[in-house]
Amino acid sequence: MKTKLYLIFGVLVLFFGNATFSFAGTPKRLDMGTGMCRELNFNNSGWVSEGHDLFKKNCKSCHHRGNDKKAPFLEVETTTSEGWNRVFYRKNAKCAKDGSWGTLTTEQILKLNDYLYWNAYGTYDARTAERCG
Repeated sequence: MKTKLYLIFGVLVLFFGNATFSFAGTPKRLDMGTGMCRELNFNNSGWVSEGHDLFKKNCKSCHHRGNDKKAPFLEVETTTSEGWNRVFYRKNAKCAKDGSWGTLTTEQILKLNDYLYWNAYGTYDARTAERCG
């Protein structure tokens, strides 16, 4: 009887364990400004993406420690995924209002938002394969 229970338990674990991996979809982000659903992965939103380069080149040029522009220090983990989405949708950040984002195309802003959303505070889990590159 005990062996039968272990066998049933093992089958259930295998079935549900595989089901979670096989049904796990690509992470997505709804861009409220365009109404588009954007698929995210390491290559288009991770540390090797254009969004990462845009963040380093455009945002970190002002938002670094000890800057003389009185811009608050920013890191990817400064806010949550939803928080980054709000910044880009509402465009209520000082940078958006003063025209600093004017040098970026709409597609570059989307890629920057994708990168920040994908890597925001509370999103990284080293135990998942899709996040380790």
